[in-house]
Amino acid sequence: MCGRFVSTTTPQDLVSLLGELRWDAAETLAPSWNVAPTDPVPAVLERVDPSTGEVLRQLRTLRWGLVPSWSKDRSGAARMINARSETVDTKPAFRRAFTARRCVVPADGYFEWREVPAEAGRKKYKQPYYLSTDDPLLMAGLYEFWRDATLPEDDPLAWLATTTVITTDATDSAGRVHDRMPLTIAPDDLADWLSPSHTDAAELRHLLRRPAGGDLRVRAVPLTVNSVRNNGPDLLADAPDPLGLAD
Repeated sequence: MCGRFVSTTTPQDLVSLLGELRWDAAETLAPSWNVAPTDPVPAVLERVDPSTGEVLRQLRTLRWGLVPSWSKDRSGAARMINARSETVDTKPAFRRAFTARRCVVPADGYFEWREVPAEAGRKKYKQPYYLSTDDPLLMAGLYEFWRDATLPEDDPLAWLATTTVITTDATDSAGRVHDRMPLTIAPDDLADWLSPSHTDAAELRHLLRRPAGGDLRVRAVPLTVNSVRNNGPDLLADAPDPLGLAD
């Protein structure tokens, strides 16, 4: 999976899809048609309320690019936007979060790129494609809390909450564009995936799914997607497909 996706699903949309969900209106993010690494992203997770002991399903804002709790600094976050499913339960950066801190990152769809070879009078360039289904993708993710030891504990910036998206080998239509794709969690499996008490790695792996069985809808979209400075629904307009990969 490459490093961009679309996120316009509202908290109300997620309540309709997932049931009861708590969120802080002050943290609600604006829609984004070009989410990039280190951007704030919405994530659904479950945590125990320390005052009541109740497990609460929450919509939280996390930074995309996981920083393990043991990291000396946050500089490697942009390199950890994805966690490979093949090693997610064994790699030191992810294994603790896989058994204790799981989430889903809702997305409308995501972008991938393929290089278009140079021709006479034209340089090679990267053509963006948008991959999606008819429903929001509940991308399987992990989250972590990192403490900045240079700041006092009561400083609002002392704690950083980050997330990563789990990926696997791409199949079917997704494989035409890129060799990796995000894994998702079905709404019916969400309770098991998010539960802090569910720690069996083998059982958790069985909950990971390829969106639409790997057969996503593929469309060529404008080159304006290539710049993170561009953001708006026009990025999802149909565009000519120079490689013939679109549906």
